[in-house]
Amino acid sequence: MASSQETFNKRDQEKKRLKKRIDKQQKLADRKANSQGGGLDNMIAYVDEYGNITDTPPDPSTRKKIDAGSIEIGVPKRETVESPAIRKGRVEFFNQAKGFGFIKESDSQEKFFVHANSLVEEIREGDMVSFELERGFKGMSAVRVNKV
Repeated sequence: MASSQETFNKRDQEKKRLKKRIDKQQKLADRKANSQGGGLDNMIAYVDEYGNITDTPPDPSTRKKIDAGSIEIGVPKRETVESPAIRKGRVEFFNQAKGFGFIKESDSQEKFFVHANSLVEEIREGDMVSFELERGFKGMSAVRVNKV
């Protein structure tokens, strides 16, 4: 006696697949029956001047004319601010052994790094100095430092 090639499990899986396919076709038919239609026009959305999404197109009479040349893309150009080339300040800290220190500018009270290679003459803490600024690795640093 030979048994059937199809087992109960295979028949059960085939029934599930068939039921799934029928359910999918039923959902598709329901969507088609309940759709509003209208095609692409029904799906288009518009954005008003305040950024709100609406279903009505904007009124062309209220459109504002914008000059494309007045639009700046990127960072606006930096205005040149003339700063004095030679600044004055006081040496707040200077380590002779390591060869660096900080100068506090008299006008803005900003501190600037100074290295021993940038000195014209030897300085100590508390000395009044004149200096120029250059961009260093970690910001502005004092160069061409002279005692006043």
